[in-house]
Amino acid sequence: MKVINLHQEENEIIALAVKNNRQAQQCIYSKYSPKMLSVCRQYIKDLQLAEDVMITAFMKVFVNLGRFENKGSFEGWIRRIMVNECISFIRVEKKISFVEDEFFFEESFNNIESHFSVEDIQFLIDSLPDGYKMVFNLFAIEGYKHQEIASLLGINEGTSKSQLSHARKMLQEQINKLKNYCYGTE
Repeated sequence: MKVINLHQEENEIIALAVKNNRQAQQCIYSKYSPKMLSVCRQYIKDLQLAEDVMITAFMKVFVNLGRFENKGSFEGWIRRIMVNECISFIRVEKKISFVEDEFFFEESFNNIESHFSVEDIQFLIDSLPDGYKMVFNLFAIEGYKHQEIASLLGINEGTSKSQLSHARKMLQEQINKLKNYCYGTE
């Protein structure tokens, strides 16, 4: 039996893109831009601004492509650049600040109702204050740990936990209001 390397083609395209082959770069952009726009959109409410940030991040992807070591997922590597670019954009544009609030409480928030659309849920996340939204996305969507979030955002770990706790509480309240409004379950 012959073993076929499924990533051979992707590795060849990456190697060509490192050499500034425009077709290879276009191939990478075409393959990953829809997912990466979605990532940027999670952090940036305005679609056009999210697209601008994504394009800037792709420029960084191509400039730094030679640093990709084929350790782990190429998509994950790109995603990390997208997230970092979103955070940089938000810092510059909104001069975001975090309330140094050590109080937090853990509660289960895994039961988002299945009858809500992705758009409904994204709308609720978009309505969060920027600090809550950023920490929520990094923790719940990207899978970062509080220590990593704290380091990435320049806050302490307790603040990260607090921001997440407040975001979860606010989202749960919004979901309950939406349920009550849509389904009359008071």
